Amino acid sequence: MCAWTRSGVIQAGSKAGEALKILVIEDDATTGPYVAAGLREEGHTADLVTDGREGLLQATAADYDVLIIDRMLPSLDGLSLIKTLRGAGVRTPAIMLTALSGVNDRIDGLEAGADDYLVKPFAFGELAARVAALARRPGLQTQETVLKAGDLEMDLVRRKVTRGGQEIDLLPREFRLLEHLLQRKGRVQTRTMLLEAVWDISFDPQTNVVETHISRLRAKVDRPFASELIETVRGAGYRIAE
Repeated sequence: MCAWTRSGVIQAGSKAGEALKILVIEDDATTGPYVAAGLREEGHTADLVTDGREGLLQATAADYDVLIIDRMLPSLDGLSLIKTLRGAGVRTPAIMLTALSGVNDRIDGLEAGADDYLVKPFAFGELAARVAALARRPGLQTQETVLKAGDLEMDLVRRKVTRGGQEIDLLPREFRLLEHLLQRKGRVQTRTMLLEAVWDISFDPQTNVVETHISRLRAKVDRPFASELIETVRGAGYRIAE
């Protein structure tokens, strides 16, 4: 069971403007109702689902601004739920709640497609602030929906990547890494920048997760084709060639 504080929730409210529509997928009999009630107190619409498969159906059937997903769920666990959503093209920002606090556990959650990761027990005010931060991110309607570099194209709406007309199958984290590099085409991205932007890790976890994913991405995006787009800038980082 989680222990939270609700002091200062109104002052640390998640958004001073319009109300959000939030789906809470949490099977704990205390946690779920508590979080949903707190969000409603802040003026949001909060739907509560206690089963993973039911949550998947709900998340794909209705338009939500933010998803809050427990990692351990009946029928379908949180990691599988997020992977399925991302594979289906559902880009709704998602916060994963879990009692697992290890670095590799965080990486697993972010790898699956979660946008944020909050360890239990947590303060409700922090959850509300994280919800607000995700809601402030610009939507696709204010961004380019097709990113290009040479004969490589990434369709953000259809979640489709092609090169020379040939479709490339990417895992969710590979897709996000390539998206980040394409959005900053020609600009070097350091390992630290990539960890923060793609994995939401603000410290060095002493793993080779960046290098591993760059290698996998090159195997799919570069090696089968005549020219290489992903460049290594020695001693600095990586970039997509102009």
